[in-house]
Amino acid sequence: MNRYDKPNPADIQTICTRPALDVSALENTVDHIFKSVKSDGDIALLDFTEKFDKIRLDSLQVSDAEIKGAINAVPIHLKKAISRAHSNITKFHKMQQCEIVKVQTSEGVHCWQKSVAIEKVGLYIPGGSAPLFSTVLMLAIPATIAGCEEIIMCTPPDHYGIINPSILYTAQLCGVSTIVKAGGAQAIAAMSMGTTSVPQVNKIFGPGNQYVTAAKMKAFSAGTAIDMPAGPSEVLVFADETGHPEYIASDLLSQAEHGLDSQVILVTTDDSMVDQVESAIAEQISSLPRAEIAELVLNNSHAVKYDDVEAAFRFINDYAPEHFIISSERSESYIELIKNAGSVFLGNYTPESAGDYASGTNHTLPTNGHAKAFSGVNLDSFCKKITFQHISKEGLSGLGQTIIDMAEAEQLQAHANAVKIRMR
Repeated sequence: MNRYDKPNPADIQTICTRPALDVSALENTVDHIFKSVKSDGDIALLDFTEKFDKIRLDSLQVSDAEIKGAINAVPIHLKKAISRAHSNITKFHKMQQCEIVKVQTSEGVHCWQKSVAIEKVGLYIPGGSAPLFSTVLMLAIPATIAGCEEIIMCTPPDHYGIINPSILYTAQLCGVSTIVKAGGAQAIAAMSMGTTSVPQVNKIFGPGNQYVTAAKMKAFSAGTAIDMPAGPSEVLVFADETGHPEYIASDLLSQAEHGLDSQVILVTTDDSMVDQVESAIAEQISSLPRAEIAELVLNNSHAVKYDDVEAAFRFINDYAPEHFIISSERSESYIELIKNAGSVFLGNYTPESAGDYASGTNHTLPTNGHAKAFSGVNLDSFCKKITFQHISKEGLSGLGQTIIDMAEAEQLQAHANAVKIRMR
């Protein structure tokens, strides 16, 4: 790891610079895919699946027989684990439901807000070497709780045309309406525009590679909402003198094994912590199947030393980490210093992987410093807030002149007249 002791502004800029994702180089490819899906629909999806996933499918939608087969194929111990995670994630997201509160802003003037589910949502679940059934839980559970009428899921098949049973099992458990064998930019295009087999959705959720990211941005520019700007995953660990070096090393390695574009940061106020953590990393990394990837990521990551906590947290808030672990026996005493973070993991016994899978919080989080302005996926991500108001005759009589004076000052006479005609 690259070491910094009280980094200067230039150092901080270097540390806060994430691996660049230049989607402009992909625009021609993504444009071609969108045009093909728009003109040829399902045929284009089948052609792209054959090209990229090396399988010619007979149909795109997953059948009931395939889902039943997946249910039987998932081992009992994994079903129990998924069930436990499902329960915790459901509890956490149900807690986010809010009651309608009506407010009388003036005599006879009542205003309130109602949360209404987005009717059709699309979930993208990446395929490849890791079957991300945990992301199905994180997206489909809040969509179901919110009351979305249709939940469409796209995920790429393997070379045999099969979707991993754990993904199908989890999707049916969470109430997904339609499961489609389609991946990459073509799946995003299909959900954005609609085809015979893929219903058009109002908002698209989920992670993916650079092509998926570029496709989501194109879908957004064309009028389909997306969850948030996405980029490579990252973790920042803050440790004081009560942090546990072995635990910290395991957290840094768990993020580093994601992929070559991941980033891990260690920030500490303890003079010996960096040496202890690097020693623990050296002991743990050799046993990892993805050790080579983790080592390359660590070579491009950073360890930062500060003398005082306030300076350390100024840097952390400037970095705005996706995952933020506080490795300390007094972790909760630092909460008020946190301004920017996607999800925070407090104490020496709260690994980031708990939030990835089963503690209950959502793992779909803002990266690349977007935590300064964006929240992670939550129940509100699947809803719109519609405001209501009701004004009685007496209420308009009391508020009317205020409206008239303001409308006339803006030279919008028809606005004023809409009140005057009711007050006569």
